Amino acid sequence: MNYLVAVLPDRIQAEAVYVALEKEGIEATILGRGYKSADEFGLIDPNEQAKKQVQLMAFWLVPFGFFGGVTFNLLTGLETFPWAGQVGNAIIGGLLGAGAGAMGSVFAGGGVGLVLGSGDALPYRNRLNAGKYLVVVQGSESLTRQATSLLRQFKPENLQGYADTTIG
Repeated sequence: MNYLVAVLPDRIQAEAVYVALEKEGIEATILGRGYKSADEFGLIDPNEQAKKQVQLMAFWLVPFGFFGGVTFNLLTGLETFPWAGQVGNAIIGGLLGAGAGAMGSVFAGGGVGLVLGSGDALPYRNRLNAGKYLVVVQGSESLTRQATSLLRQFKPENLQGYADTTIG
């Protein structure tokens, strides 16, 4: 399945594109105020996905880091803080290991993308929030090629094609 996404500045132009595509027998979807939202269409929010992944990773990495820190401290016999004693040093080592696990969950779970932003879904969501409209065509490569030539006549702000590479 291929996707073609056109960004249009206003509702009138989006409807004109939709009608022109419909006349050619090409099905399209309009996203924007008064039409489908990004969530209804299935345009994932990368920030939401990153948060879920970070939480899932933290669920496993924080306890693993704690027990790893305790084990490391007990095996090496380090007394970093002499005032804490052997048990206190093991607990401190565990807390430091849990902290390392939390940092690992942010880096491995996609928190960097959460902080820096990633993917194409976020710019499209930002354009929708700015009052723009998206016209999305889904179909075969030949269908999206036909739609591309038609859409170029309307001079969209942006025209981007995607190929679904998931196996399913």
